[in-house]
Amino acid sequence: MLITCSECGLQVSDKAFICPHCGYPMKPEIISKTNRISTNKRKRLPNGFGQISEIKKRNLRKPFRAMVTVGKTDTGRPISKPLQPISYFATYNEAYSALVEYNKNPYDLSRTITVRELYEKWMEEYLPTISESAAYAVKRAWKYCSNVYDMRAVDIRVRHVKGCMEYGHLPDSDAFPSARTKNDIKTLFNQMFDYALEYELVEKNYARSFTLSDELIEEITTTKNSHIPFTAEEMELLWKNVNEIKDIDMILIQSYSGWRPQELSLIKLSEIDFEQWIFVGGMKTAAGKNRKVPIHTKIRELIKRRCEEARMLNSEYLFNTVLKKSGKIRHYTYALYQKRFAEIKQILNLDTNHRPHDGRKHFVTMAKKYHVDEYAIKYIVGHKITDITEKTYTKRELSWLQEEIEKIQ
Repeated sequence: MLITCSECGLQVSDKAFICPHCGYPMKPEIISKTNRISTNKRKRLPNGFGQISEIKKRNLRKPFRAMVTVGKTDTGRPISKPLQPISYFATYNEAYSALVEYNKNPYDLSRTITVRELYEKWMEEYLPTISESAAYAVKRAWKYCSNVYDMRAVDIRVRHVKGCMEYGHLPDSDAFPSARTKNDIKTLFNQMFDYALEYELVEKNYARSFTLSDELIEEITTTKNSHIPFTAEEMELLWKNVNEIKDIDMILIQSYSGWRPQELSLIKLSEIDFEQWIFVGGMKTAAGKNRKVPIHTKIRELIKRRCEEARMLNSEYLFNTVLKKSGKIRHYTYALYQKRFAEIKQILNLDTNHRPHDGRKHFVTMAKKYHVDEYAIKYIVGHKITDITEKTYTKRELSWLQEEIEKIQ
């Protein structure tokens, strides 16, 4: 049977002579003076309680530092920060007692928890509940918020959220958030600070104190629905400069395969089969994940060239770049593709309304123009098939998909 220790408030067996957490005598009438635990003996810290370290080789009156656990790294190691408001103590046991008091209410740290720490705590609970594509959007929105990472969560106001939406930028990039990303940033702060309110880390969720402007909502709606295919003249211009301007090949590969930009950037060398001439990838929906897409004969040489480059860079990804400032090798992300797409569009004077997803739109448009089978298009681009017979009973061969995709000129 468990009882409550009157000293530290934690659960203890009713058969215990002393509290294993704080050393308090549970049955003083039984414990003899000679058997009492010395007050100098260091008490063992329970898992997740925190850390106590002794600062040695320095003449300090209070050499014992108490640290509390505020989260975990991606590898599972604890993230710690000094106990507040006092973190240094004269003896180990004083530091231990302070940690015991803190752990009675772990969220006493609310006055000092940073936005980064709040994000990590929130993501531990939120990430397992969302899809892969939703997680991608959240993580990408978070990258634009570096200016507030080290701020105290309790200090965040409307101006800080709006600042991330208007002026946030990715590492190694000067690109500002798109309309869709601004919406994702707003959603990120809405949900993250709802979590903070639930655990009494903040008194108010300022992210919900304002709404998106009508202009921004209109821009989001417009950009969501305004994908346009390339004209014949634009495609001719892209092919003409494929060996002259870096990354034009990515636009052409997308235009003959139908991948989304982020799907294209995540394709690995191990997912390319040169015997059957297919590559595997996809995200966002059940129909879109792990789909096999035939490699059109017009882009096979481009794929080969990218594979050779990736091996030289010792990268597992098909599409890579070398960062100018640091010289580091990095596989492509949607943000990098978006930036290069904008540069190519300007250099070649393409239609200013073109956006990174337009290669996918071009593929679907050309497939319909050349009478590619309706279901072949859906299989290739990862659209959901609602026809029960086609979805459940019809097994499609890769050779059939290859024949269909080759209809596109």
